[in-house]
Amino acid sequence: MNYKMMGRFLSQILAIEGLFMLPALAISLYGGEAMAVRGFLVTLGVILLLAAVLRILCSGAPSAFYAKEGLVCVGLSWLALSVVGCLPFYISREIPAFVDCFFETVSGFTTTGSSILTDVEALSRGLLYWRSFSHWLGGMGVLVFLLAFTPGDSKGAGFTMHLLRAESPGPDVGKLVPKMRKTAAILYIIYIVLTAINIVLLRLGGMNLFESVCHAFGTAGTGGFGVKADSFGSYSPYLQNVTTVFMALFGVNFSCYYLLLMGRFKSVFKDEELRLYVGVILASTVLIVLNLRGFYGSLEETVRHAAFQVSSIITTTGYATTDFDLWPSFSKTILLCLMVIGASAGSTGGGLKVGRVLLLLKGLRRNIRQTLNPRKVQLVRSNGQVVDERVLGNTNAYLAAYVIILFSVFAIISLDNFSVGTNFSAVLACFNNIGPGLEAVGPACNFSIYSPLSKLALSLAMLAGRLEIFPILVLFSKSTWTRS
Repeated sequence: MNYKMMGRFLSQILAIEGLFMLPALAISLYGGEAMAVRGFLVTLGVILLLAAVLRILCSGAPSAFYAKEGLVCVGLSWLALSVVGCLPFYISREIPAFVDCFFETVSGFTTTGSSILTDVEALSRGLLYWRSFSHWLGGMGVLVFLLAFTPGDSKGAGFTMHLLRAESPGPDVGKLVPKMRKTAAILYIIYIVLTAINIVLLRLGGMNLFESVCHAFGTAGTGGFGVKADSFGSYSPYLQNVTTVFMALFGVNFSCYYLLLMGRFKSVFKDEELRLYVGVILASTVLIVLNLRGFYGSLEETVRHAAFQVSSIITTTGYATTDFDLWPSFSKTILLCLMVIGASAGSTGGGLKVGRVLLLLKGLRRNIRQTLNPRKVQLVRSNGQVVDERVLGNTNAYLAAYVIILFSVFAIISLDNFSVGTNFSAVLACFNNIGPGLEAVGPACNFSIYSPLSKLALSLAMLAGRLEIFPILVLFSKSTWTRS
């Protein structure tokens, strides 16, 4: 295990986190928010000390770096980001309990959007900004940012792919261009441009600059932290519709945008995952609209709320324009299914991923065909290409781990003795990085009802869901820390 290389990388991650805290500090200084300023300054001091110590202790790191180190490095980095990132909330005392601060910050970085805050509008603007920005940074991934915009060296050649594979969502990670650093840079540039366009369109709809930036961060990262207690409920239909479209756009595999820029339109239109993703959104919206007949005053309002919630849930963003917990059971069942499916692979969304669901369905069809024709060789194809058996095996292993973790966390939080619907939707919402669940953790409620143990279990579920499970699981594996 190359501990020195991982320590050096961790020091860089902490330094980036500190750098990105500076705008939040500036907002707090400008607003005269003394306690928030204190929280950020103390945290920056802690970051500076930790980064310096790690840099000194890990100088002269050997260049050998393999898949195991990549997984461990990603898991440790996200834990460190969350622990350090929650300090401004705790030191400022705006969130008094450390476990609550940790839960809120993990929810931010993992782009989940589940919250323990009972009055979000009471939070200072500097901390509101940091809370929303954690979505944006966690959406594409802080390690991807590090790979994209920090200078590489000869020692970086061996671990770039391992880190990108460990942090990026989806069954498999490929290169857009031959060099992985350029791939990471392209992804982030697309991410930044789409975020900027979203901010401009929100401003054109009359939303003030601060709220536009915060909501664009939450939309881009498919996170869902808002600055108002009713999420998007009090905003105009125009602003709701703009957010509906951009939530769906950020749930698309970013490789599709690169292909569009390269003029490869046919490749995008023929992409099976994209077609299934769009089809699920349209079908779910139509079914919910039909089920909500008479629920709202007009067809326009019904379509707007249905489309917004479908886009919000399948992309795992978590914004809400209405209390969908009051919807009929059929509509809520559709939303629960969308929670599991999630967005596209290679997007900022969570869940199983549409691409992984597609592979599971194709694998199931192959197994049925092999049962009927044992001697015939059956191949699984995606977009006309044969899918590697390793990818299929990893997909099946992911599903098994997904089910085990889902029901393990469900059992733990059931100790708090809330209803099955509340607990199960809470686990689905956290593990799939959705945000709101149903019943007592619905869009009009929050997660403050749970005990510290349950909040920690749900926090680990959020981390496992965002990091595709395995970078977190390897941290608890004995073989990870022993010599092979």
